[in-house]
Amino acid sequence: MTGHDDSKGFLRRYAPMIYGPSALFSMGEGAVVPVIPLIAIELGASLATAALAAAALVVGHFVGNLPAGWLVARRGERATMVISGSLASLGVLGMALSPSLALFMLAVFWVGVCAAAFSIARHAFMTTNVPVTHRARALSMLGGVYRFGVFVGPFIGAAAISLLGTNRAVCWWFLVALAATVLLVALGPDPEGRPLAAAGPGVPSAPAQRLEAARPGVFRTIADHREVLARLGSAAACMAAVRAARQVVLPLWGESIGLQGSTILVVVGVSGALDFGLFYLSGQVMDRYGRLWAAVPALVTMGVGFAVLSATHDAGGAATWFTACSMLVGVGNGLSSGILMTIGADLAPQRSPGPFLGAWHTITDGGSAATPVLFSALVAASSISVATGAIGVIALAGVLGFVRWVPRYVHER
Repeated sequence: MTGHDDSKGFLRRYAPMIYGPSALFSMGEGAVVPVIPLIAIELGASLATAALAAAALVVGHFVGNLPAGWLVARRGERATMVISGSLASLGVLGMALSPSLALFMLAVFWVGVCAAAFSIARHAFMTTNVPVTHRARALSMLGGVYRFGVFVGPFIGAAAISLLGTNRAVCWWFLVALAATVLLVALGPDPEGRPLAAAGPGVPSAPAQRLEAARPGVFRTIADHREVLARLGSAAACMAAVRAARQVVLPLWGESIGLQGSTILVVVGVSGALDFGLFYLSGQVMDRYGRLWAAVPALVTMGVGFAVLSATHDAGGAATWFTACSMLVGVGNGLSSGILMTIGADLAPQRSPGPFLGAWHTITDGGSAATPVLFSALVAASSISVATGAIGVIALAGVLGFVRWVPRYVHER
């Protein structure tokens, strides 16, 4: 089967329940994320506190992962996606209407909790239904759908801001996207009773059979897999940290050099276009040559982008350097499409992946959550340039971890 045929097949099989809802969710989230620090500043936050406001989203992801793994194992993927999408609407409504910084940050946190449940549900479904020979491509396409949302979302957000004259206009767009997401999941083919892809060797033929099987608890799963979660999970956390930094560093860097919000959104959007354009290449490389051949180039490229950016704040042509480094980071992020999901699926128990994936996402989202907090602390203690340079160091640590542990755990599996 050719790469093009694979792409068409995955889209045809998974669009109603996975790719379509994921695209809508990510377009809403992609519009909101770059504007969270800007809304926080409007509510009286400093640069450091605005970084914390952005961190509330990834902290919500972190907190929501283990409960989400439990919910997926017991209620199934479809029910979890419907519940999480519906509850996320309440958080987005709070973001649109919050009169204070504290309430706004609480609403952002709640959206993160719901997004975690949505993410684990779709990841668990793909883990049990896609043959391992095509796993990386299928999950890279899922990562590509997310990147499509990150690419399109900021442009939709910029249009909404221009139309309504307020940064909070993006929240109303997110509400519309969530409503459509829930409808697609609720009305689409039911993955609980009808698998959307032929199962590979050792994969249950129906999710319902998996739900009826013995289900280990979340904490038992963590204990059983503690070695790989600690070692390879640490490298994955570094990659997640560098990827999360893109969403926080770039908007705040643009703000710190005096760019307008709409300009920042356009630069972030173009970076997302490069990101999106490379998503399927990542899956092809991983399926054909191995996980390391995508992970290492991705981290090196992003690390170089942040390292160079850290040296240009007061240089001539700061806006040009900001644009160029944003593009480089976008390329690296595109090369990493689907890597963490693929490695997590490689390691997860196939009969009941929900608890393991909850633990895996907790570790990777821990890296995502820690990055804005660390970035905020370094900005407050030193400067935004020092804080940005630290992201490059984290990328180097991730490279070393993947090179050390992927051959041991993923290749043996």
